[in-house]
Amino acid sequence: MSEDNSDFSKRFNLDPEDFYLSEHGFIVFTEKYHLKRGYCCKSGCKHCPYGYDKKTDTFKKK
Repeated sequence: MSEDNSDFSKRFNLDPEDFYLSEHGFIVFTEKYHLKRGYCCKSGCKHCPYGYDKKTDTFKKK
């Protein structure tokens, strides 16, 4: 995949390490992005550093 994401990253002021494209073409935010954002959105993100579990609507203790 050699797609140019520069327009997307510029529009939302993102670093290249903040996201990647999945094999299906979806934008996936990294743990670095979530930590930079500073809070959990409770969407069940793949790389959530806050330990949120969407199925139980709880946070896992660390």
